[in-house]
Amino acid sequence: MKYALVNPNWDFKGSTYFGCPDPHYPLELLFAFDKIEEAGHEALLVDAQNEALNATETKRRVESFDPDFLVIPTAPSYLFWRCPPPEVRVPKQWFAGIGGKAVKVAIGPHTSATPAAALRKIGCDIGMRGEPDQTLPMLASKPWKEIEGCCWRDADGFHLSPSLGVTDMKSLQALDFSNYNVERHLHRHHVFHGEGHGAELEFARGCPWACTFCNKTLFRDKFREREVSEVLKEVDRVIARGVDYIYFIDEIFGVGKNVLKLLEGIADRKVNIGFQTRIDLWNEESLDLLGRARCISLECGIESITEEGRDELNKKCRIGTDRITELLIHAKKRIPWVQANLILTDHDNKADIKRWQDNLKSCGVWVSEPVPMFPFPGTPLYVQLFGQPDDDAWERAHHYYTATFSDKGFSDIQEQQPAAIEDLECTC
Repeated sequence: MKYALVNPNWDFKGSTYFGCPDPHYPLELLFAFDKIEEAGHEALLVDAQNEALNATETKRRVESFDPDFLVIPTAPSYLFWRCPPPEVRVPKQWFAGIGGKAVKVAIGPHTSATPAAALRKIGCDIGMRGEPDQTLPMLASKPWKEIEGCCWRDADGFHLSPSLGVTDMKSLQALDFSNYNVERHLHRHHVFHGEGHGAELEFARGCPWACTFCNKTLFRDKFREREVSEVLKEVDRVIARGVDYIYFIDEIFGVGKNVLKLLEGIADRKVNIGFQTRIDLWNEESLDLLGRARCISLECGIESITEEGRDELNKKCRIGTDRITELLIHAKKRIPWVQANLILTDHDNKADIKRWQDNLKSCGVWVSEPVPMFPFPGTPLYVQLFGQPDDDAWERAHHYYTATFSDKGFSDIQEQQPAAIEDLECTC
């Protein structure tokens, strides 16, 4: 059987999306590609965003391959599955534009949270819930009802799986990138100065915490590490093709027992790194190791400057604000860019926030303005507000978000006048 794996050329105009708009490695498709070939099938990977292709150009490539399955994600890269565009405009357009007789398979946060709504809106045949790396190859060889997370529709209606696909991370061997244009992908994620050649890799998935705002419950939930040796092989392979900066897309880099071993290995190589983390996972000694491993971008989710605010968000932070401040300042002495992210809560006084920001900024640490939380369907926050997601979950969350924060202000990296989700999806 033949699989065409397509990353669309994403467009975020009018969206509340607040992730990075630049191209990123479609790791979900790269890992699935290898698993498909391991299972004895053929695969084609087209990253239309990286190669600046439109749907017509992509269609020609796909048609010449003549696939049995056409796979398109509903969010750009695993990195942004946890803060995706709420609308499914782009995958809907690309499935329609590429067309053909192949079985249309959607993967991503939308099919994970609301599979029936995603199938109906996008116009595809199958929606995979959870992580699809290992479940996609099974579509060619197993009854769909036996595949974890497989949902589909036919003449009899919708067939929805209650389970989620969960990948065995130890089984993900090093990507060789022979199917990917590493040389064209120059973007260095979360680096704001200088020039270079960037890549995104993945060491671990999931997170042991359950913060109310985090959209990882229905995919990438349980914390799991890959083999350090396999990740270092990937590091060496992208370095050999000109990469000098790697951003690790892990939800929470720094948790596992092997992360220090990975950092020691990276310290022996000529490459810079960046990632997201919690500052309470680190101390002065391990932050010094980050400096030796040439970490140049450290983004820390602080969320609130008060214990009450962090408790409301279920952060379960292990240290107080004074210690958080000490560690951020120590990190800045070793790492060129250190960022502290804040979320809008009722427990933080604006004047106190300003004093904290000014103190850290005087030491070179960049601190965000408190940003509003989008209640992504499947997050604890969504469940608190509305209960379990139903077929109207994305509309409900979008209406709540735009109505609540249109006067208070959105994040400065978002559209300040986002369109209605119904208009974006042409469903009004």
